[in-house]
Amino acid sequence: RYVENGLDGAGAINIVASVILDYRAFDTLGESHVLFTASVVVLVLLLTMKPQRELKSESNITQKDIILQNTAKVLVPLIIMFGFYVILAGHLGPGGGFSGGSIIGGALILYSYAFGQERLNKIINAKSYKLIVLCALAFYSLSKCYSFFCGANHLETIFTTGTPGAILSAGLILPLNIAVGIVVACTMYGFYCYFTRGQI
Repeated sequence: RYVENGLDGAGAINIVASVILDYRAFDTLGESHVLFTASVVVLVLLLTMKPQRELKSESNITQKDIILQNTAKVLVPLIIMFGFYVILAGHLGPGGGFSGGSIIGGALILYSYAFGQERLNKIINAKSYKLIVLCALAFYSLSKCYSFFCGANHLETIFTTGTPGAILSAGLILPLNIAVGIVVACTMYGFYCYFTRGQI
């Protein structure tokens, strides 16, 4: 049924995306909540631990660090752009929120490892991390509740499937991919911060 009617029902060329984010969207919501819950549990467990290592000081930069930093300056923007592409084109081909979020999370970890966590902590600290992930999960939950309520009562939603193959198509699948990508990227970077310093 998914293969035969998925394109007409969800509007996504990528049938896997239509199954994950449309037909079985509550499963994906649960997976996203598991990621967030796991990061919160790790934070609670590490609250009493002291940092295991000191961050690199500017005066203690080795030749290896300079090579890593120059490489990261080139690669990190490219990796992040590729991650956004994978998220935004997830309903058109292979990719989506989980894979794109993992790519962006890896880029954040590379940047943090090369330049130290202090630079990124100005943008993604513990408070902003929790707020960003909470907003993404809340959007996912509310939009799918609205979608399922309308579907169960045979009501038209404001989200149309559009023209299959267009970037703005597949109804809620594109915004849900973005929300999942945000959760995955923040959780990956959050885990890295928790395990290297005991805190974000």
